[in-house]
Amino acid sequence: HLQLVESGGGLVQPGGSLTLSCAASGFTLDYYAIVWFRQAPGKERGGVSCINHSGGSTVYADSVKGRFTISRDNAKNTVYLQMNSLKPEDTAVYYCAAVKSFQPMCIMSRARYDSWGQGTQVTVSS
Repeated sequence: HLQLVESGGGLVQPGGSLTLSCAASGFTLDYYAIVWFRQAPGKERGGVSCINHSGGSTVYADSVKGRFTISRDNAKNTVYLQMNSLKPEDTAVYYCAAVKSFQPMCIMSRARYDSWGQGTQVTVSS
């Protein structure tokens, strides 16, 4: 049974930082590309960042480039999303998802990912 659990969300002031974690159980992340999506109230779930199975390739949404960093520690079976210079518009529920893939590039297409976590709330507010 594949399970992903997100953690690390919370309330932070504008300009602050948070690090989200996506921990996998029931499978090894070595063979999986991982994506972070987010969904704000009343908006569609959109891609934030993804990382391929080896960590050698990453993709970012334009809105987070230069502020967010995705990384993975396959030994810990965990993927991270370091979020700096947070803005109120980053407020959302953040989800991680996985797909078994050895493609050199990850793709932030929601339909590709078949295992999802339950989400963690990030609120950026003063």
